[in-house]
Amino acid sequence: WEAVGLCSYLLIGFYFAKPEAAAAAKKAFLVNRIGDLGFALGIFSIYMFIKPHCAPGENPLDYAVVFKYAGHLTAASGFFEMSQATLIGLLLMCGALGKSAQFPLYVWLPDAMEGPTPVSALIHAATMVTAGIYMIARCGPIYHLSLTALEAVTWLGVIGAVLAALMAMAQYDMKRILAYSTISQLAFMFVALGCGAPDAGVFHVFT
Repeated sequence: WEAVGLCSYLLIGFYFAKPEAAAAAKKAFLVNRIGDLGFALGIFSIYMFIKPHCAPGENPLDYAVVFKYAGHLTAASGFFEMSQATLIGLLLMCGALGKSAQFPLYVWLPDAMEGPTPVSALIHAATMVTAGIYMIARCGPIYHLSLTALEAVTWLGVIGAVLAALMAMAQYDMKRILAYSTISQLAFMFVALGCGAPDAGVFHVFT
């Protein structure tokens, strides 16, 4: 997760002598750090809430162990009276919003097109930006315990899909148009995940 973020920063700033490329690299790095702060807090929350239920020798951050004890995440988290599953779902979603360039953390992706075109095509339209989609789909057992988290994913996806498509219509640079199109299509995947159809969302990753 962090390695691909570092690669993104280094590759966007490949033309480091160009001020726009250097600024775009810093912007991508900082915006992703905002999302990854929430992501890290989500991982800490999983550890804190799952650890008390684990048998000796079980890793509370292992997917199989987390899903095995996911049913215990319905208790209140003590944070705005949210359930533990809701808190974890919303925090993990922050990481997905940054990595998959979703509203409101989408601002780095259009500027990332300052990097070389093969980098833009591979990292910022295919590989890196789908990490958040995969993460939410993979953590489905947690999200399905929280209607609030699923609704948040859905509505942020709806807003992102409409907003990015409208912004693309006002662009003249071809790579920026494709960047906004990428944001919009990723938002459709978010809507599918939020509606409880991860198979449809992941299928759209492949298309």
